[in-house]
Amino acid sequence: MKKVLIANRGEIAVRIIRACHDLGLQTVAVYSQADSEALHVLQADEAICIGEASAQKSYLKVSNILSACEITGADAIHPGYGFLSENANFASICESCGLNFIGPSHTAIALLGDKAKAKATAKKAKCPIIPGSDGIVANVQEGLKEAKRLGFPIFIKAVGGGGGKGIRIAYDPEEFNRQFTAARTEAEVNFNNPEVYLEKMIVNPRHVEVQVIGDKHGNYAYLFERDCTIQRRRQKLIEEAPSPILSESLRRKICEAAVSVVKAAGYYSAGTVEFLLDTDKNFYFMEVNTRIQVEHTITEELTGIDLVVEQIRIAEGAKLSFRQKDLAIDGHVMQFRINAEDPAHNFTPSPGHLEYYISPGGPHVRIDSACYAGYRIPPHYDSMIAKLIVRGKDRTEAIKIAKRALKEFHIGGVKTTIPFHLYMLNDRRFLENDYPITYIDQLINDGCTFTEKE
Repeated sequence: MKKVLIANRGEIAVRIIRACHDLGLQTVAVYSQADSEALHVLQADEAICIGEASAQKSYLKVSNILSACEITGADAIHPGYGFLSENANFASICESCGLNFIGPSHTAIALLGDKAKAKATAKKAKCPIIPGSDGIVANVQEGLKEAKRLGFPIFIKAVGGGGGKGIRIAYDPEEFNRQFTAARTEAEVNFNNPEVYLEKMIVNPRHVEVQVIGDKHGNYAYLFERDCTIQRRRQKLIEEAPSPILSESLRRKICEAAVSVVKAAGYYSAGTVEFLLDTDKNFYFMEVNTRIQVEHTITEELTGIDLVVEQIRIAEGAKLSFRQKDLAIDGHVMQFRINAEDPAHNFTPSPGHLEYYISPGGPHVRIDSACYAGYRIPPHYDSMIAKLIVRGKDRTEAIKIAKRALKEFHIGGVKTTIPFHLYMLNDRRFLENDYPITYIDQLINDGCTFTEKE
C-alpha cells in the first residue's frame, strides 16, 4: 500500500489523511463541487473532483471514485463513515479491482449489514438478543400474530436500515397494521429492500456500544465501551467512555459478548457492536457498525490506541499491535458533537458562512474538525462543525474541562449545538447519570429551548 484514496469528506477525511501521513502513505482527496475549498482537499497530497454537490452524483458515485483511483494511481481506499463505508457491493468492487479496501471483507459487511442475519449471528454466538421475530416478517397478518406473542410496544425495523433510520413503533394492534405498511414502504424507498423484522421495544433503555478490532490472523480485542445514550431522534449528540452505569463485571460480560459476535462473523478491521441495556441492566445485542465510528476518538483517548492507523495496518495484513492484556481504562473521556444546528428551534439545520471560528485548547482537549474561519458549511451533507473531546481523571473532572472548552469555542455566522451541550452539563439528570435514550426527545416535547443553565 502506497497511496490511499479517502472516499469521504469533512472531519473524518482529515482524520484519515493524518493517519496516512503518520504512516508515510500518500493521500488522495476526492471532493464534490460544493467542497472545492474543504480542508481535506487542502491537506491531501492530491485532490480530484468527482461530481456535483449532490452526494448521489459525487461521494456515492462508485464509478467516479474508481476513476479517481485509476487517474491518481491510488492502490487503497478508506471509506470513512457514512456514504459507501458499509456498502458490501462497493467493498466487493474494490477487491475485484485490486484495490485494498481499508475495512472488513465485503462478505462480513453483507452479513452484519443485514439486521436479521446479524441478529442470527449474535444468537449463534450466545450473545443476548432482543426478543423478536425469527427473521423477516412476510406480511401484516404474520406480523400481527408475532407482535401479540412478543407483547407491545413493538419495533418494526427495516432489514437494510441503520443510523436510526428505518424504524417504526407500534403500541397496539390497530397501530401495528398502519405502521407495518408504512415501514415496508419506507424501507423500499430508502434502502431498496422492503423487508422488515420485529423486535420487542425495550422501554427506557441505555445505549452502550463496544469498540472491537480484529486482524486477518484471527486476533481480536475489545477497547471497552462507550455510552451513547444522549441522542435526539436516535442521532447521537454526547458520547462518553467508560459508561458510567456499568460495573466491572458487567463491562467484561458485554465486551466479551461483542467479541464473540465479530468472531462468529469472521470479521476483521475496527468495528462497533451496539447494545441496549434495560432498567435491570440486562444487555441485548442491537447491531454491528462495520466501519470506524464518529465517536472512535473517545476510545483513542481512553486507551492510547490510534484506531485509524490500526485499520490501515490490518488492511496491509499486519497483526494487531497490542493484545487484550495491554489495554486498560485510563480516566474518563467525553465527546460533544458541535453541529451547525439551532437547538432552541428543534435543532433546525443552520448551514452558512463561518464568519469566525476559534476552537478551544489547553490540557486534555482534542478538536477534530474540517472547518476554519471563512469556510462555508454546505447544506448538502452532515452539519458537523467539529468534535470536542475532553479527558479527565474521572467523569466529574471531564465535565469541568468540557464546560471550560465549550465556553472557549467562538463560532460566528451559524447557529451551533454549543448551548445545548452547556445546558446538559448543568442538567441534574445528566449529572446524576439518570436518563434513558428518549430523554432529549422528552425535553424537546416539553418545550425546552436549551438555554444554558447557571
